[in-house]
Amino acid sequence: MLRTELNDALKQALKSRDHGAAATLRLVLAALKDRDIAARGEGNAEGIGEEQIQQMLQKMVRQSREAAETYDKAGRDDLAQKERQEIAVIERFLPKQLGEAETRKAVEATINELGAESIKDMGRVMTRLREQYAGRMDFSKASAVAKDRLA
Repeated sequence: MLRTELNDALKQALKSRDHGAAATLRLVLAALKDRDIAARGEGNAEGIGEEQIQQMLQKMVRQSREAAETYDKAGRDDLAQKERQEIAVIERFLPKQLGEAETRKAVEATINELGAESIKDMGRVMTRLREQYAGRMDFSKASAVAKDRLA
């Protein structure tokens, strides 16, 4: 499904002459093709699945955010803006991310559900959060919230 959406979005970007979106989508599709080729080498003839595509997209967003921050620090606003535009294009294909308040609420609920009481329970809490909120939560922020709560 995501593959089809990405290909359709590239066709639409090319038709509407949106060069920035087209370049970003080509980059995403090239990364996807690389991952598919690697998966075929491991015996998976169909390539990677939907969940792995989402993980790839999340990684690309994370890398673009880091690059944008670096460009901001270096005073290269033009390149930082380009990275942010790429993020906007890629995020169209990801599930809606939980906000700060929703993340706190989810962490609290998970801690209560598991009966976690100390920092030793951090691994169990993060594992459960990853199972329940895969692709919808920034786990670095969730980890910080859980650490504060359990410390």
